[in-house]
Formats: sequence, C-alpha cells, structure tokens
Amino acid sequence: MQQQTIHIKQEEKKIWDLLGNVTDPEVPVLTILDLGIVRAVGVNDHGVEITITPTYSGCPAMDMIATNIRMELLAAGYENIAIKNVLSPAWTTSWMSEAGKEKLKAYGIAPPSDKQQVCSSDLFSPNEAIQCPQCQSYHTERISEFGSTACKSLYQCLDCREPFDYFKCH
Repeated sequence: MQQQTIHIKQEEKKIWDLLGNVTDPEVPVLTILDLGIVRAVGVNDHGVEITITPTYSGCPAMDMIATNIRMELLAAGYENIAIKNVLSPAWTTSWMSEAGKEKLKAYGIAPPSDKQQVCSSDLFSPNEAIQCPQCQSYHTERISEFGSTACKSLYQCLDCREPFDYFKCH
C-alpha cells in the first residue's frame, strides 16, 4: 500500500511539472500554474483528473486550456484524462504566482496590485493608481473597464502616453 501511495505522489509531481509547460492562450508568457488556475491533480486506477478554475466564469480561453492540458498529458503518455472545471471558490488574483506577476509586467501588462486600493463590485468606482509597465509612472487613468480580454481593464499612462492593459483584481 505504501509503495502505491509513493507511486501516485510521484505521478502527481510529474503531472504538475508537465502543467508548467501549458501556457495561457490569451497571455502566452504565463503558464496555467503562474495564473493559479490549477486547483488539484489526482491520479488513480482509472486515470488522471485535473481540476481547474477559470479566471472568470465565462472565460473563453478555458476550452483551449483544457485542450492544451490534454495534449500535454497525452504527449507524455497519459491516457484517460478528465479535466474538471470548478467555479467555487471563485478564482482570485491572489492565486497568481509572484513570478507570474513579474512576467505580466515584463510583457507590458500591469499586474494586479498586491494591495488593492479599489476593488469593489462597482464597475464605475474611482480609478485605482496603477503603475505603467513601460515607464513605471503612477500617473495613469482607466480608459475602459474592459481591455483586450474580460479579465483586464484598459489604462493609459499620462506621462509616456502609452496605453496598457491592467489585470483586474478579483
């Protein structure tokens, strides 16, 4: 029994390592582990089960992410793969890795702030001071609540004049 438990733990670790190769189709510099959307990995006699939580309940990238997970595991020799979407608890930006936040910034997307100044259900709340990922200025303004995807807002830096996405808090 102990041998079987050790084997399962080793297989789970291999799968976690493989999941580190799966990127977000909307922000390809981030892995799904950077995003923190992988909730659980399970291995049993019937196969592999991966539990994921979308950044938004209607996130259009989740089908592609599930397909990419399946392809990565199939390429590694795993079969009987079940991918389960779980909406509760809801995903939060606090599940993102610090490395992921740094990758966002380097990519030109302002990462979610460590401590939100404004994070309410009111879509029209006052602008939060978001740092420009290009020039590092906080002299920015929100142009639109929705950016290139539903999980981002569109901002513009008032110093360098560059527009940029901000990964919204939730």
